[in-house]
Amino acid sequence: MAEKKQGNTVSVVWDLAKPIAEKLGLNLWDVRFQKEGAVWYLRIFIDKPSGVTIEDCETMSRAIDEPLDKLDPIEQNYCLEVSSPGIERDLIRDEHFEEFLGAPIMIKLIRPNENGVRELKGTLIAHDKDSVTLMLDGNEKTTIQKKNTVYIKLDDFLI
Repeated sequence: MAEKKQGNTVSVVWDLAKPIAEKLGLNLWDVRFQKEGAVWYLRIFIDKPSGVTIEDCETMSRAIDEPLDKLDPIEQNYCLEVSSPGIERDLIRDEHFEEFLGAPIMIKLIRPNENGVRELKGTLIAHDKDSVTLMLDGNEKTTIQKKNTVYIKLDDFLI
């Protein structure tokens, strides 16, 4: 009988991928394990200051393939994808919010706010584990609970 896997898939793969990415001069942005239709995808997002190339993705994919097979943290079949977080990247982890303090962001709310607005754009001015604060046009501050959002993304087109 196979030994039970320890930890959840994302955290196990994160711990495996982070030192590999760093050795390659890359930053690990995010890891997601998602089912789309009948297919499971393990998505590893990498970044670097000068931008991610297809060669970076190929190199990371090749570098993690064997260690991932040896660790075998996923019982079912899946497709491995390595890519850049892209433009309008999701801000998820504390380090993402910290890195982009002062940057323009976009937020989509699960439900419209008291003004009937579901999408907000502004400058990220503060964050904590539960909320983000942004400066809207007209120097109006608003604080949004992360749990009430569909997404919080970097508004790259304004950078």
